[in-house]
Amino acid sequence: MRKPLLLLLSGSFLFGAGYKLPEQSARSIALAGAYVAGANSADSSYFNPANMSFLGDGSFFEFSATGIYLPKIRFKGLVYSPLTKKFEKANAKSKEEFFLVPHLHLVSKPYEKFRFGFSLVTPGGLSKRWKSSPQIWSAEEFTLKIIELNPTLSYKLSPKLSLGAGVRAIYSEGEVKVTFPHLYKEKMEGDSGFKWGYNLAVSYQYDPSLRFALTYRSKVNLKEEGTAKGYLGKYLLTKDPQDLNTLLPYHTYAEVSVPLPATLAFGTALDISSNSKVEFVYEKTFWSSYERLDFNFKEPFAEAVLGKPKVKNWKDTNTFRIGITYNNSSKLTTMYGFAYDETPIPATSLGFELPDADALIFALGALYNYTKNLTLGVSYLFDYKLDRSIEPLEQNINGIVGVFDEGGAHLLNLSLNYRY
Repeated sequence: MRKPLLLLLSGSFLFGAGYKLPEQSARSIALAGAYVAGANSADSSYFNPANMSFLGDGSFFEFSATGIYLPKIRFKGLVYSPLTKKFEKANAKSKEEFFLVPHLHLVSKPYEKFRFGFSLVTPGGLSKRWKSSPQIWSAEEFTLKIIELNPTLSYKLSPKLSLGAGVRAIYSEGEVKVTFPHLYKEKMEGDSGFKWGYNLAVSYQYDPSLRFALTYRSKVNLKEEGTAKGYLGKYLLTKDPQDLNTLLPYHTYAEVSVPLPATLAFGTALDISSNSKVEFVYEKTFWSSYERLDFNFKEPFAEAVLGKPKVKNWKDTNTFRIGITYNNSSKLTTMYGFAYDETPIPATSLGFELPDADALIFALGALYNYTKNLTLGVSYLFDYKLDRSIEPLEQNINGIVGVFDEGGAHLLNLSLNYRY
């Protein structure tokens, strides 16, 4: 494994549809991600760089930190054992998780028709850990850490129309642990180096009270390369029960690829009064690019046992968001958001490493103008996962039959915004 890069800045979590985390600033969290056409601060560099053209004079800066708490996920049901050839009781809870994730956004002053921005964000990731069998057979630990550096620019075509674009430089690290006593044990660590993509945006201001915007983020393939070590049971070769306690160690090169999917978002923002604004966002995430999970090992025995591709066949998802911003006074602004977020994972390939479900998202927050140029913010978001059932007729490839519940996520963000 290459030496970890920017480890303190890379977040690991399980939140949102799949392993994508769209909320990356104080306003986006408070509005449940309904923040595209109405993006109007330093974080427009990430959420809609075309909107940078419509910001006021001067430069804009935001630094924020988000605490993410993931409660335990409960599973009640059965899992098929390849050793005993029967379904075994598998009631268990995952470990709870807590992470602190930073965000940084900058927008420059105008340079004639151009404006420049920069964002440092964590656009996705996952972390799920189990400590009991049979969950540890496939997901003792699954961790993916992602950080993105996103320089952007905007060009103002007219007083009403602006274009934006950016480069996505994405670095990721991954760690996987699986254990099946007497059969196999694996610990894999790797990183991707920087992978590249792009984002595009267009904004149109029909009039001062009505705005439309379209944004697109390209897919980025994350290829984790590193090492895997553990043991394989001799029983896997001989099928002789007397060999169940004979373990063959290995230490080898390993790799795996996962996609960070493309996303298309359309937003419209409407000022419904002199002090209130509502925004609607429709978001399409192209998860169908995730067709399979394929670990590759240089050591032939490890490849034969652990390297068989797992079918994923995820589906494209729709997310619907609404956010309301209300200017209570010259000092205080409050925000409220709601979203419905589909899961991309079909019941046939759902696993313990990512037991995802459709979600209802509730959010709120406040901004306080401490001085003319300094604004402080606090935002909270609750991601409520609906119960997820897997029935026997759905023939889950991981041998899972049962119900996942009690999951979700809590996000608390504190931010500092400065204009100069």
